Amino acid sequence: MADQTSLRKTPLLPFHQAAGAKLIDFGGWLMPLQYTKLLEEHARVRSSVGLFDVSHMGEIRIRGDRAHEVVANLVSNDVDIVDGQAQYTCMCNEDGGVVDDLIVYRLSFQDFLLCVNVSNQEKDFQWAKSHNIHAETVSVVDESGVWAQIAIQGRNAQATLQQVTSLQLESIGFFKFAQAQVAGVDGCIVARTGYTGEDGFEVFIPASRATEVWPALLTAGEEFDICPVGLGARDTLRLEARLMLYGNDMNETISPFEASLGWCTKLSKPEFVGRDALIEQRQAGLTRRLVGMTVEGRIPRPHCPILADGEVVGEVTSGTRSPSLGIGVAMGYVPPRLARPSTSLQIDVRGRLAEATVIRGPFYKRDY
Repeated sequence: MADQTSLRKTPLLPFHQAAGAKLIDFGGWLMPLQYTKLLEEHARVRSSVGLFDVSHMGEIRIRGDRAHEVVANLVSNDVDIVDGQAQYTCMCNEDGGVVDDLIVYRLSFQDFLLCVNVSNQEKDFQWAKSHNIHAETVSVVDESGVWAQIAIQGRNAQATLQQVTSLQLESIGFFKFAQAQVAGVDGCIVARTGYTGEDGFEVFIPASRATEVWPALLTAGEEFDICPVGLGARDTLRLEARLMLYGNDMNETISPFEASLGWCTKLSKPEFVGRDALIEQRQAGLTRRLVGMTVEGRIPRPHCPILADGEVVGEVTSGTRSPSLGIGVAMGYVPPRLARPSTSLQIDVRGRLAEATVIRGPFYKRDY
């Protein structure tokens, strides 16, 4: 790990240190990998509720009379959303590769907040600035230092968060949000979003006040046996839900169609960066598709070769043993002819072949 003094730190770091968290370098940030045991933290989120510091995520604010047009040109989805609604989308380069996957929050027709991945924060900001089609009237500002972010995830997330806000959380639907006071802190944004496959919320908090919110949430969740959760369990949780990780499952050489994100790529839009290349790719036909696979007997890891009939046809991009299901789960790219559900494949795990089966949808689905 790099010298800790050179790493960026979230406002909540003192709480992680006091809790005895194992800290690692994650995208240039000093972040908690785990507090107790990864499996315990994973299980707590699945069975009750967990608390995550995700303040390392980046935020880009786009404001002005024609902000909607600027955002619509930057991303692949149609941005056909209303005030208080969020939308998952991709930002593409001119070749159709994914610059980043992100969530767009519409505060108003003239005001949008983009939440981007930590590894792409500066790159995304510069990309958005350089592709601002109305730079004379629309501002693109990096607000990553303005916000901290806490995620409350699990079946008891709403009951926990409700104790520290007057906002009626049952009125906030999936991928909807509202501005509210949380734990006495004004100016927060409460969104029903997450990265775990569970119900829950992600709360944007003015960074200078974040230290008031974290302990309040831990106190509010005591009756539900809440626990802080690190990046280790965050990764197994997201993989069980078959949620992608930028840099593993997609990058600037992979298109949204190849990453099975055609549902958030609207070629019916008259224009957006990368549209022409994506039209050409769709007309020519794909050469690879991202699939999910269950794996028997072995634990798949990134870069493990994927085989069909003894021939290497791709490699694993994300893989682990599912704590919830007790089996290996993986994602990886294969030729389209092998992407159909129930297709049998093999994965080479350290020289030994494990049987794998392509499946549709998430590996884990919540039961509430």
